[in-house]
Amino acid sequence: MESSVWFTFFAASWAISLSPGPGAVAAMSAGLAHGFHRGYWLTAGLVLGIVTQLAIVAVGLGALMAASGVAFTVLKWLGVAYLVWLGVQQWRSDAAPLRDDAAPAVTTTRRALVLRGWAINAVNPKGTVFMLAVVPQFIDPQAPLALQYAAIGATLVFTDLVVMAGYTALAARVLAALRSPRHLRWMNRGFGALFVVAGALLATFKRA
Repeated sequence: MESSVWFTFFAASWAISLSPGPGAVAAMSAGLAHGFHRGYWLTAGLVLGIVTQLAIVAVGLGALMAASGVAFTVLKWLGVAYLVWLGVQQWRSDAAPLRDDAAPAVTTTRRALVLRGWAINAVNPKGTVFMLAVVPQFIDPQAPLALQYAAIGATLVFTDLVVMAGYTALAARVLAALRSPRHLRWMNRGFGALFVVAGALLATFKRA
């Protein structure tokens, strides 16, 4: 991949990561509930989901899914259901003060956070279709494909790690300053509503 092409993709990847979406909502929700150090484990799942999406596109399954109406619809509604379920869980969560990362009693494991992040990005046909539309523009079919996909994947992972760190820290350090049960209850409901809105928006997404 030529440097000029990579710099263009690098700029695009920042726009992709910064755009509000389920990943940003999930990162802020995790930061609010678990603090930065534990909540940031969800970002590991988010980037694994990105890698999964890129792998699907790289091996051609993304094109198959885009061509198959049934596969696209099934995956889309799985994603919708998962986001709505996250929203309901967040809405109903306890209005407990932010946990100390060093506290021994933690109800959500790091593995659970990673799996949640992975599912948010992996079970999302919008991400697959988006990559099908964007990634080929930066691929030179005459050059080794594996190295190009590796460069694209590393770029997406880097930018998402940085951006989601910002979202997680925002919730953990700024929103967590509001520690009263009333404030926390409304923040949980706010994040829950955002998950449901993200699910509703995904439900309206159609293949181009």
